[in-house]
Amino acid sequence: MELLFLELLNRTNMFFKEVIGQAATKERLIQSVHGERVSHAQLFSGPEGTGKLALAIAYAQFVACTNRHENDSCGECPSCKKYRKLIHPDLHFVFPVIKTKKFEKPVSDNFLDDWRMMVSRNPYFSVGQWFEEIGVENAQGMIYAHQSEDIIRKLNLKSYESEYKVMIIWLPERMNIACANKLLKMIEEPPRKTLFILITENEEDIISTIRSRCQLITIPPIDPDSIKKAILELPEAEGSDVRNIVHLAKGNYGKAIELLQPDEQTQYNLERFKELMRYSYGRKFADLFKWADQLAVIGREKQKGLLNYFLMILRENFIYNLKNRELTFMNEPEEEFSKRFSPFINERNIQELTEVFETAFAHIGSNGNPKIIFTDVAFKITKLIRK
Repeated sequence: MELLFLELLNRTNMFFKEVIGQAATKERLIQSVHGERVSHAQLFSGPEGTGKLALAIAYAQFVACTNRHENDSCGECPSCKKYRKLIHPDLHFVFPVIKTKKFEKPVSDNFLDDWRMMVSRNPYFSVGQWFEEIGVENAQGMIYAHQSEDIIRKLNLKSYESEYKVMIIWLPERMNIACANKLLKMIEEPPRKTLFILITENEEDIISTIRSRCQLITIPPIDPDSIKKAILELPEAEGSDVRNIVHLAKGNYGKAIELLQPDEQTQYNLERFKELMRYSYGRKFADLFKWADQLAVIGREKQKGLLNYFLMILRENFIYNLKNRELTFMNEPEEEFSKRFSPFINERNIQELTEVFETAFAHIGSNGNPKIIFTDVAFKITKLIRK
């Protein structure tokens, strides 16, 4: 395991040229450094899988590089070599974590080895993949209040080697409100030569006082040509329908990888959706109770991921009725199921069905009783599916 970890770190390179697509954003970031207009707090906002984390690290490496080229860092100076391994003493990461028996007051540093491993494998990973990496079960991953004390302590120290101290906060929308409020003063008036990069997939969920103090950098979905080129470089792409994968990925490189190698979680979510609809239509209440019991124990993060998937497949089935293949984004098993199921999702029930899953998602996020929540979902779907 240790040898694998070192091997991954040794091959980690965070150059702009290795970030997939995003040419306009790269140019903007590069010019901000050349023009000495590096804003002390920046918010990288965009959909999942668009390379926000990869961009943030490449940007930080470029800022710290002592022999930077016109459009990228050199990769050879001592700073770049440490960035390559994600061990530069002036580079700090904050990300959602969980409480464990070992860490009752966890901070990101407690999971830093796992984080470096994850970033080294693929910086386009999703929040669900990160939580699976660190073993989230019934807890909800978050950035806890005491993390702010660790951030403030680190940033009040003098930089060790670089001109800038860099703090990359991944998913600040997962930040405890007390943590966010404590950081507010630091973000507003940071120590000299401090660079905050906040990376969000849900900008509106960040407290407004922090959003207003950050320069917004909007990261769009990756353009189709860049995704196609990146996919074709993967050995797994041989024999695959790359054109269809690019279409289904919708600018999300992580999704493209998943489509090349479908993960068990996606298959699991589809099967649970099919069961819910089949049992609800058939009024099989005993099976629905078992269904709710099964989902009640899979853990809150997986429950939220499942409900998000239900919302997605619901929308896709509604659109499928429009008979326009270019407007739908389903993989082969999903589309095969939808050929027969989609007529049941129509203008008479789509809004109410959507509200059922959105409400359940909110209740799970508020630590509601999952057995009651999923039982309620099942009975509501039973009433709506025949509309």
